[in-house]
Amino acid sequence: MADISLIRDGKPLGFRQQLSLTAKLALPAILAQLSTILMQYIDASMVGRLGADQSASVGLMNSSLWLFWGVCSNITMGFSVQVAHRLGAKEHKEARDVLRQGITTCLIIGSIITATGMAIAFPLPEWLGATPEIRHGASVYFLIFVAALPALILNYLAGGMLRCAGNMKIPALFNVGMCVLDVVFNFFLIFPTRELAIGAMSFVLPGAGLGIAGAAFGTVAAECVCAGAMLYWLCCRQADLKLAGAGKGSFRPTRPVLRRAARIAVPMTLEHVVFCGAQIMITVIVAPLGVVAIAANAFAVTAESLCYMPGFGIGEAATTLCGQSYGAKRYDLVRRFAYLTVGLGVFVMTVMGLLMYAGAPLMMGIMTSVDAIRDLGAEVLRIEAWAEPMYAASIVAYGAFVGIGDTMIPAVMNFGSIWLVRIPLAAILAPTMGLRGVWIAMCAELIFRGLIFLWRMAGGYWLRAAGSAKANMQEVQLEP
Repeated sequence: MADISLIRDGKPLGFRQQLSLTAKLALPAILAQLSTILMQYIDASMVGRLGADQSASVGLMNSSLWLFWGVCSNITMGFSVQVAHRLGAKEHKEARDVLRQGITTCLIIGSIITATGMAIAFPLPEWLGATPEIRHGASVYFLIFVAALPALILNYLAGGMLRCAGNMKIPALFNVGMCVLDVVFNFFLIFPTRELAIGAMSFVLPGAGLGIAGAAFGTVAAECVCAGAMLYWLCCRQADLKLAGAGKGSFRPTRPVLRRAARIAVPMTLEHVVFCGAQIMITVIVAPLGVVAIAANAFAVTAESLCYMPGFGIGEAATTLCGQSYGAKRYDLVRRFAYLTVGLGVFVMTVMGLLMYAGAPLMMGIMTSVDAIRDLGAEVLRIEAWAEPMYAASIVAYGAFVGIGDTMIPAVMNFGSIWLVRIPLAAILAPTMGLRGVWIAMCAELIFRGLIFLWRMAGGYWLRAAGSAKANMQEVQLEP
């Protein structure tokens, strides 16, 4: 099987080897992504048993939490992409320097983001238009999650560094472990002490009975355990990056590393902020439709995530492959990996879309026992299934662009698409079509976004522009 060292060593890579290497990196990344979204699915399923109000409390805060989580994740990419480039160029000492500085910077920024989130936790549900009966639960749920962001940002950093070094297996395994811990913790924290009967035998199961607060505490505890394990592996076991035994180095951030990190991460972060601002606007549009619509929307978003997370896993593989090829100055290989990963992503998510269309009632039924919520959620999921192939194209192409540090224009494309297509269309359709109209708008926008990303990739300018500063870029033939 092909190894990522072939890229760094300048060895030739045929199509079979490229496909093998892509699969080798993509499959563990897909597993990691699926395990992460399964945690949200598990939380939603367990909370769904508590009733419509509790489900709505959690659903109301999801878009705001994604805003904070995404900002943390995108900040770490500014350092992870630099590490991919350094390792591609066989500059291992410099890669460790970036790692040290990334740890310090991410801890500082994570603490600032936590303080901001805690300050707005209680007025936020009212700002989002929530009814009084769900505001307190929503605030507590949000507060617990944002308090743990310093640990979560280190988890993102460690996982990103390992993946950019070509190690997809360890993040995948740790994420699966995190998912298992989430189930265990939630099981005992959400529900009260109860009696479980199996045949003629009965058991008393202890429980804290914390409700939606227990769901938040359980997930946060699992994330903290995973963050510690991931950092240990990165700093003590990962051959190319481990700090243990590598000699002394400074954790103080330097201007050149911060400048490069900002050039990569700031457009991604701003794009995510604007993107999630649009998601929050969608929440504001959905909120007047009632508790059933809020809960169905939240559960459907979580269920759909099971479909598109494989695309994000393949996108992570695209970032690693294109990033290391770019660092090794193998620009023709960058282009080939970009096309290969996008094609694979479209195929996988087309299959997932078909499965989602067929299994929508079952997926919603697992998360809620309320018939009205289940039926409405299944209906909008089937609308969204039509967009999955083009959504895959935008996800994976974006990952390829990020791998070479090309983030500004893709960021503009992402938030321009959602603000100029999805939001206006949802605002027009929601008053007459309800939640169905909101999801029709989402489907149309995702198809549009995939088409413009494919158009940009086919043009080749993204690689010309990113490589223009490289001395030998003029030797590359970019015609598709």
